[in-house]
Amino acid sequence: MLNKVFLIGRLTRDPEIRFLPSGSQVTAFSIAVNRNYKVNDQWKEETSFFDIETFGALAERIGKQLSKGTQVLIEGQLKQDRWETSGGEKRSKIKIVATKINLLNVPAGEQTSSAPKKEEPMNLPEDIEDISSDEDVPF
Repeated sequence: MLNKVFLIGRLTRDPEIRFLPSGSQVTAFSIAVNRNYKVNDQWKEETSFFDIETFGALAERIGKQLSKGTQVLIEGQLKQDRWETSGGEKRSKIKIVATKINLLNVPAGEQTSSAPKKEEPMNLPEDIEDISSDEDVPF
């Protein structure tokens, strides 16, 4: 069966970091995702909120890089947690277990010195020979 989710959204809070009894790290956070749709020639916007969890090495790396407002691309799987309340009511909640997280931007003023610097374009010498012709290519 296929269980794959891709979402782009912004963190609604700073990540929460905790550890499993095994010592493995879990990083949890929520993102807000906007959906635009049209009703009678008028555009509407709806925001949905999703809980995200990630484990192990990804959780360790991403827990240090994320903060409220960061825009991320999440790739993961849906997971349903089920439990019973003390009153006997059955409850469930759907969350996303992230397997990949890409930072799309960092909120203004929160860029750290460890962030990659924008590369300057390389200036090439003007006397470079044009080799765009493929007449002598042996295949």
